[in-house]
Amino acid sequence: MNKKGVIIGGIVLVIAIGVIASFSLSSNETVNLDMGRTHGTVSTAMGSPILGDPSAPITIVEFGDYQCHACYNWFHNQKPAIYDNFIANGKANLIFVDLAFLGRDSPIAAQATYCAEDQGRYWDFHNVLYNSQESKIDNGWANSERLKSFAFSMGLDMELFESCLDSGKYSKRVQYNISEAKKHGARATPTFIIVGPDNQQEQFQGGQPYSTFKQIMDNMI
Repeated sequence: MNKKGVIIGGIVLVIAIGVIASFSLSSNETVNLDMGRTHGTVSTAMGSPILGDPSAPITIVEFGDYQCHACYNWFHNQKPAIYDNFIANGKANLIFVDLAFLGRDSPIAAQATYCAEDQGRYWDFHNVLYNSQESKIDNGWANSERLKSFAFSMGLDMELFESCLDSGKYSKRVQYNISEAKKHGARATPTFIIVGPDNQQEQFQGGQPYSTFKQIMDNMI
C-alpha cells in the first residue's frame, strides 16, 4: 500500500527507528514544502492509504478524530463534492492522519481502521465510523465491542481483526500520527494542509466550506 509523506520545513532528518520498524511501508515518497514560519516536520507516512491517484498534483492532508463532530459534518457536507470534483478525476488525493485526542475511545477507533487496512478495507471502515458517529464523546459508540461489531457487519475476518485490535498492534502508529499533528501545530480537528504541485501550501483549521477548498485548489492547478 503506497504511503505519501508530506515534509514541512525541510527534509526529515531523524525518524525513530523503533517506530518505523513496527510498520511495513512500501514507499518513502515525499513532498517537500517550504513553510518558513513553521519549525519541525510533519510526516503522513503512518497515516491512511492514499485516497485517489498517488500521482495527483494536489494532496489534501486531513488531521482528524473519529469522535469529532466538525469532522463528521465535513465528511458528510463537504467531502463528497471534493471527492467528485477533485479526487475522482485525478486532480487531488487525500490522506487522513489521526489526531485522536478527544476521548478515551478515539485512539482505539483509529487503531481499528488500520486493523481493517490489514484486510484491504481501511476506507470502508473509515466511512463506517463517520456514518455511525454519535453526538456524545465516549458514550460507547466507538468502544472496542462496537468496533468489532462494525467489522463483523462488514464481513471482515473476525479472528484477524480481534487479534489486531486486542493486541494494540497499531497503538504506536496512532500515537506517532498524534505526535506529528501536534508537532505541526494542529490543535483542533479537523485541520487541513493542502499541498500544490509546486510545493505551495495552505493550512487551515475547521471544516471549511467546499468553496474554500475549490478556490485554493483551482489556484494551485
